[in-house]
Amino acid sequence: MQLSLQGIIPVPLAEKVNAYQSGMWKNNRTFNKGEYVFIQAPSGTGKTTLIHILYGLRKDYTGDAKWNNISLANTDNETLAGLRTNSVSVIFQDLRLFPELTAWENVDLKRRLTNTVSEQQANEWLTRLGLNEKKNSMGATLSYGEQQRVAIVRALVQPFEWLLMDEPFSHLDHANTQKAINLIGEVVKQHGAGMILADLDENNFFAYTQTVIL
Repeated sequence: MQLSLQGIIPVPLAEKVNAYQSGMWKNNRTFNKGEYVFIQAPSGTGKTTLIHILYGLRKDYTGDAKWNNISLANTDNETLAGLRTNSVSVIFQDLRLFPELTAWENVDLKRRLTNTVSEQQANEWLTRLGLNEKKNSMGATLSYGEQQRVAIVRALVQPFEWLLMDEPFSHLDHANTQKAINLIGEVVKQHGAGMILADLDENNFFAYTQTVIL
């Protein structure tokens, strides 16, 4: 599935965007399935806004973003739901776990929607990220780093052609970051998928095919 961006300018950032040379905003860009794209986004340039646009959560922009022939600016809710269920997964910066559910329930709720990954596999992924003893802990009681790791597994238990990530390792130490990188890399490769990772600073987490300064 191809992603094409056509002259997008977020309305709340229009004045700022027009005042500097962006590698993304205002431009036409195409990303093909299987690409690993890094969006380096200095503070205040709209990193989270971009991820939300690509996931169809925001429409306050001019221009257009298309997944194949699906225009996110004009698509209906049913089409958008299908896109999120089958083709595009996301790790939000603010994680968006259900605080009243356990770590396992947060993952399993997503897993059951598509039954793409077995219960055993999902449990193994949580264990690989050091969460074996936290599976029955309520989301509200988990540390932010633990929540981040749960959110990573949750994003991986559905089918996807693209994985969107907004500062996915911001609250992880080096060891846990490396575990998460390895797991994400394996699953993305299994799907033959692409990824878009947005972060503040340059990194070499993955072998990026494109780097864009937001």
